[in-house]
Amino acid sequence: MPTVLSALLEECQALGTQAVAIQCNLSKETEIATLLPRVVEELGDIGCIVNNASHVETDSAFNFSAASLGRHMQNNLAAPLLLTQALYAATLKIEGAQAVVINLLDQKLFNPQPDFLSYTLSKAALHSATALLAQAYAPQLRVVGVAPSLATTDSQPKLPAILEDIAATVCFAAASSAITGSTLVVDGGQHLYPHPRDQLAAHGQPSQSH
Repeated sequence: MPTVLSALLEECQALGTQAVAIQCNLSKETEIATLLPRVVEELGDIGCIVNNASHVETDSAFNFSAASLGRHMQNNLAAPLLLTQALYAATLKIEGAQAVVINLLDQKLFNPQPDFLSYTLSKAALHSATALLAQAYAPQLRVVGVAPSLATTDSQPKLPAILEDIAATVCFAAASSAITGSTLVVDGGQHLYPHPRDQLAAHGQPSQSH
């Protein structure tokens, strides 16, 4: 198990929270189909899913490929939709139960640049799906978007959001029963001041999945 994940589990357990780590390849629909049942087996009924994992590759209109778009759409759109579908089905089995899905998006949807074309298209599609699924699955399931900027780190201390802001917004969305189909932007107002380049491109960050 990766050191970072081990540390996170230990931190959660130190707070008295039950936590487990379950591996799943989000590029494989067969593995996605087993994920929620495996979590329920370990933790019991689930009332919230945060679709945080994202695939990010560097591409643009000049070197775009169908293969790159496909990888992004599978991990960043299809996987969250399948997990949302699974949570809705599980929630229906519990009388009177309600649940929530929170989709992590990107503030660049409100401040578009041509960098990371396939990634941006996949997140734009998930943004649209957030409202569509909120309509389809109401009232048993709420679906909310959270669109952060890059978070402040020790190596990049001047970026506009901090991890605590993002986490607090996710918790707020999860607890607020009147919010569904909406997206909360967490970027210190950065989207109000357009930038010609994506933050990752401007900071020279490589392709990644996270």
